[in-house]
Amino acid sequence: MKFSILTAAATIAGANAFYQGFNIGANLASGACRSESDWEYAFNKIASFPGEFKNVRLYAASDCNTLVNAVPAALRTGTKLLVGVWTEDDAHFEAEKQALLQAIQQYGKDWILAVSVGSEDLYRKETTPSKLASQIYDVRGMIGSVGASDKTVGHVDTWTAWVDDANTAVIDAVDWLGNDLYPYWQGIGVDDGAANGAYWEAVNRVRAVSQGKEVWTTETGHPVTGETIGNSIPGIDAAQTYWWQVTCASVKEMNYFWYDLDDFSASPQFSVVDTNYNPLIDMTCS
Repeated sequence: MKFSILTAAATIAGANAFYQGFNIGANLASGACRSESDWEYAFNKIASFPGEFKNVRLYAASDCNTLVNAVPAALRTGTKLLVGVWTEDDAHFEAEKQALLQAIQQYGKDWILAVSVGSEDLYRKETTPSKLASQIYDVRGMIGSVGASDKTVGHVDTWTAWVDDANTAVIDAVDWLGNDLYPYWQGIGVDDGAANGAYWEAVNRVRAVSQGKEVWTTETGHPVTGETIGNSIPGIDAAQTYWWQVTCASVKEMNYFWYDLDDFSASPQFSVVDTNYNPLIDMTCS
């Protein structure tokens, strides 16, 4: 059996065997790249929140010097990083690989939770499944060459992409499947548990094609502001309901990353904090 992140987590965390965290982009609301002190500020904030959401999913390795700035901040704050490696074009992919390689060579591997090669490439049809699979094998071999073969490698995509039979080669290649799913974008509201039901239906459909591999929720959430889509109405109360219905059940079953910490300039806005980084919702689970 392959080494599992969940096995490691169980050893470290006892009964709580799953990682929880937030998606955090490399840019501030102003558009500027996060500096090392910006990353440390964000990591310290999430460390102060109630509950177990102490980890972070990054979208990139080289963009905005993400790993150059985030890794030392993570080491100082004890934050584990789910590292993203973009695969959009060959030059970008090579830059991302080199950024990850250099970070491991400089800081070791203990800051890595896992590595995700690509994000929603299949959904956007920006690559072929065979090429993406080869990139996953490439990154796994690279991190193994510098002593990080115990770090698992996955891919993040929409649930609709994972259940497409054309993408089986990627399922073959990964150690785990990162699942992005938003009932909000389907126009499904939180009333009467409808969003919760749609979420679990999507999770179980991906599990059915996962070949028994772990399915992680790498993005989900409900916006606090923005456009109403069908029966799905943004708002803090709705986000709170989604947290209690979806998040509190999911963290008992899988690694889970909420979208997002602080997308203040986006519309719709999914931020779980206000601009002073005070939580907008109660992030505890009974």
